[in-house]
Amino acid sequence: MTAVVVDTNVAILANGGGDAQGDIQCQLSCVERLEGVAKRGIVAVDDKDLIFEEYRNHFSYSGAPGVGDKFFKHVSDNQYYECRVRRVTVTPSGDDRKGFEELPRNTFDRSDRKFLAVALVAKAVVLNATDSDWGENAALMEELSVQVDELCPHLPHIQSGDGTHQ
Repeated sequence: MTAVVVDTNVAILANGGGDAQGDIQCQLSCVERLEGVAKRGIVAVDDKDLIFEEYRNHFSYSGAPGVGDKFFKHVSDNQYYECRVRRVTVTPSGDDRKGFEELPRNTFDRSDRKFLAVALVAKAVVLNATDSDWGENAALMEELSVQVDELCPHLPHIQSGDGTHQ
């Protein structure tokens, strides 16, 4: 089964939060996808807990009140069960143009490079809702053979590098 890397914005929108970029259709897409992943999917994270720490800063260990919190609790509760959460090794790089040894030099948002490195190593699909960085770096995603599943492609800021909607 293919693992997924969940960009934090997906769980934030599933909680009903985030900025004004999301809408109810986008929120429902995020909710449905996270519920599906928690029931029958595999979440990929890094073994240094960089992704987990970002989640921890946004979501509740109690799993409430929102679906994003419930997703975080699922990751927390299952982080050492490989059939639910795949922990992969990524190596932070001293080269600020890469971020991680597994990545080539890039202009990707520094805070999102951990998701990209994990997706690359785990051969996972990235779930994104509102972060334009994934579309703006479509050429890099293609070069690395990293698939991005845009949960809110109807939003105007989710665009590929050539300015068209994905």
